[in-house]
Amino acid sequence: MATRFPVKMTSREIFLSLAVAILYLSQVAAAQLIPAPTPIADPADARFVGVTEDWNSPALTTSSLRPAPPLVGYINDDDTFTVELTQVQWRWGDPLDLYVMKPKSVAKPPVIIYLYGYPATTDRFKNEDFQKAATKNGFAAVGFVSALTGHRYHDRPMREWFVSDLQECLAVSAHDVQEVLNYLASRNDLDMSRVGMFAQGSGASIGILASAADPRIKVLDTIDPWGDWPDWMATSPFVPEDERANYVTPEFLKKAETLEPVKWLPKIQAKKFRLQDATFDRVTPGVAKEKLRAAAPADSTVVIYRTPEEFNAVVRNNKDLEWIQEQLRSLPQASAESGSTQAATRGER
Repeated sequence: MATRFPVKMTSREIFLSLAVAILYLSQVAAAQLIPAPTPIADPADARFVGVTEDWNSPALTTSSLRPAPPLVGYINDDDTFTVELTQVQWRWGDPLDLYVMKPKSVAKPPVIIYLYGYPATTDRFKNEDFQKAATKNGFAAVGFVSALTGHRYHDRPMREWFVSDLQECLAVSAHDVQEVLNYLASRNDLDMSRVGMFAQGSGASIGILASAADPRIKVLDTIDPWGDWPDWMATSPFVPEDERANYVTPEFLKKAETLEPVKWLPKIQAKKFRLQDATFDRVTPGVAKEKLRAAAPADSTVVIYRTPEEFNAVVRNNKDLEWIQEQLRSLPQASAESGSTQAATRGER
């Protein structure tokens, strides 16, 4: 397998710049080339016997996951916010580290779910600058990582990774978003009538799938989603050349087609949707970016950044979260749907 990730960047630079974040993602995935740690999937664990999962759909209606009681790891109490690390799990051998950051100034704050692209880890959710920025305006922030990423990469041969198992990773992660929403609703300390999702790269693709499956995501803000799989696999520089032939076969593309963001974009149920396109980022090829923009609903907000400087200006001035926060503020608070049952929100359209 080719070495994919040669560049080393700092956590602060990741937070400040999408362009730098893309380079950083190229570096941190080197961890995926390190042998997997001691398996944490216990064959004697009977909690998930009978669990089934449909990788052909982002909705939960054709899957049968079984949430286990959450395990609270720690709570960090800052002057203006708290950070809680909770482990949640609904399938065998795949516990998720879930970071819940809450402002102290609001009893039941609206919540934004953060999902960054492969291979971003949970490091940014441990960063105090990120925690302060995400909660300073009265919003809760919830972060986790996608399938086969960071601590979720284990018990697999090294030849298997996010792209080689794309259908699984997209479907599993879209299901995770919905199960995370179920867990957050059970806490009763968040305003679940005002839920947003801020997602980047492959995380943005997952956000699109989750929004098409679950109407609880009221506002969706995406940056450079992956998609248009035939063109993406054939020409994206993110795909290692010595593996590319495996990902352009009819068999591989047929599986990926069931979770094609270009096809699911018109079906998103978010009341407000924004597509941010950094055209200077070539992880997603230009032809694929055009198809994604064309597939966005007619009332979408589309923002194009042609240079890293244009994007950096937005982040440096702390305007990157303004849009999603403004859209969530404009929604009615504590509507009747915030009390809807878990069964009624499991991916029903």
